[in-house]
Amino acid sequence: MELVIKHFSELSLEELYDILRARVDVFVVEQNCPYPEIDGKDKDAYHIFMRDEHGIAAYLRVLKSGVSFDVPALGRILTTRRGEGLGAEIVREGIKFASEKLAADLIKIEAQTYARGFYEKLGFRQCSEPFMDDGIEHIVMRLVVRE
Repeated sequence: MELVIKHFSELSLEELYDILRARVDVFVVEQNCPYPEIDGKDKDAYHIFMRDEHGIAAYLRVLKSGVSFDVPALGRILTTRRGEGLGAEIVREGIKFASEKLAADLIKIEAQTYARGFYEKLGFRQCSEPFMDDGIEHIVMRLVVRE
């Protein structure tokens, strides 16, 4: 399994296509949720993904302060293969990148409410009331990287 970390400007067309396809497959098709997947934030993002000969297995994007929140954020977190621990692994890579490269002391995510326990195991804590986003209940969660 290869770990790839690239800013949007460094992605090949093939990589961008594979990322967008994985995101649409998971968030639009699998979750039966038609919404504007391409939201204008990708150009400001670092894209972290794990791939092998079968394609993208896990993905997330890291957003700098000011793009989604007043602190760095992780978003569009997905795995295309469940039960292999790839979700936790890709989130840990995103945390490491945000901490080391963006000097993040705090990281936020908008998580689907059902995934709260998954993110809590990685150190995130709920910091908002539940809210609806594109027909799916979400919460904002935060992770203190350093005090």
